[in-house]
Amino acid sequence: MGVPPLDRLACLAGRSWRVSDLPGGLTNRNLHVTTDDGELDLVVRWSQGDASLLGIDRDAEAGNTAAAAAAGVGAEVVEYRPDLSMLVITYLQGDALSDASFSDPAVLARAADACRRLHAGPRFAGDFDMFARQAAYLRTVRENGYWLPEGYDDHAAAWGDVRRALAVAPRPTVPCNNDLLAANFIDDGRQVWLIDYEYSGNNDPCFELGNTATECGFTPEQVEAYVAHYFGAPTRADLARVLLQMLCSEYGWSLWGFIQSAASPIAYDFRGWGTDRYEKAVETFRGPAFPRLLEDVARG
Repeated sequence: MGVPPLDRLACLAGRSWRVSDLPGGLTNRNLHVTTDDGELDLVVRWSQGDASLLGIDRDAEAGNTAAAAAAGVGAEVVEYRPDLSMLVITYLQGDALSDASFSDPAVLARAADACRRLHAGPRFAGDFDMFARQAAYLRTVRENGYWLPEGYDDHAAAWGDVRRALAVAPRPTVPCNNDLLAANFIDDGRQVWLIDYEYSGNNDPCFELGNTATECGFTPEQVEAYVAHYFGAPTRADLARVLLQMLCSEYGWSLWGFIQSAASPIAYDFRGWGTDRYEKAVETFRGPAFPRLLEDVARG
């Protein structure tokens, strides 16, 4: 994308600064910017690619980032410049988690606590529904002739079963990040912070938990522990709902990978990323536990 136009940011006007790239970011280039006067320590999220293909609302992202800060779980918004495709937030001190980090029970507990605090915070702008998003992504794939695994549509009936089962006893929606990969948890040793609100919106909290569980490769024991930390005394339906939402994450987000594979300027194996999630979804659709999950969720 060339040289980021940091000199056009109001917060950096009249200052000198140092900048370095931060790792990660599959739709953004993330820059760590510190001013030489020591007053500002910032992250500049510089958007890349066509946000409309992925259903990203940059205005909602900025507003929801501010709401997460108000909930005490996110970085503060310093400046939002849609004309520059930039969102400037404060730099959070701490370590970005990896999948392996969750093997520490204390980290797992702090991550669940962060989700609870976000979910209890101010309502977000907009709603997130993976069933609607999956349908929109599938239209994008078909209309543009993007690659799709052979057999993807074979699971349409089962996908409908999942939607109906979850709707029997719907949960109140809460403000959710909806994309809590390991790197979007920042742990300072006392608490975990949550970053990256591109896909944020009010949603079933169990999707939040299920998305992290599958993205971070939780073992069955870790899933149960995570659900227990979040709910305190989870019911059988609570656990089943999270397990089904893991499937929703896999089947829906796999299409994100196939769209990115065709449209993103970033050199990354997006097709492999999507295929990995799709194959996990297929394993659940075809697995012996699938009918029981539908029954347990429908019982409420």
